[in-house]
Amino acid sequence: MKNSDKPTPSKTAVNKNGKNNLVSPSADAASELKDFFIDSLKDIYWAENALVSALPKMASNATSATLTSAILEHLAITENQVTRLEKVFELLGESVEGKKCEAMAGLLKEGDSILQETVPGAVRDAGIIAASQKIEHYEIASYGTLCAFAKTLGENDVAKLLTQTLAEEKEADCVLNGVALNSVNTVAAE
Repeated sequence: MKNSDKPTPSKTAVNKNGKNNLVSPSADAASELKDFFIDSLKDIYWAENALVSALPKMASNATSATLTSAILEHLAITENQVTRLEKVFELLGESVEGKKCEAMAGLLKEGDSILQETVPGAVRDAGIIAASQKIEHYEIASYGTLCAFAKTLGENDVAKLLTQTLAEEKEADCVLNGVALNSVNTVAAE
């Protein structure tokens, strides 16, 4: 890591006296769980749409037929997840709207970096799997939280839809892990 890439201390970090600095909320900050829940749904909606755009690039840069197939299968699942999120917004009486997900934007940028830093072949495939699993883990954490929020808010139909997506994200992670352990990582290590 270059010095210019090192994180700089946040203005909200502990100051030299050992006291925390409080962060002032923005004017549109959520004050109720439902508001935060809706905001989080907008975030993951943006993230899923960004993945629909990014997954074909990952598939075309993979050399393992098994990996390419897994990515393309997950693309179809992701497209269904976008539709499912639109149904969630409808059930909640909210307009379908995305809000840039900085976490997903960062994960996708890291995936692009991996492509640039590896030559086509098994090592790049291992990198694609690593980047993809980071994305899946982010999604698993996000959907797990969204499911908990929906249940807490008594939005049981919404919780069912989000739980279905959570299960799909966990399955995608297992598939990627299998591809890595059963072929790609071994070939990359040769």
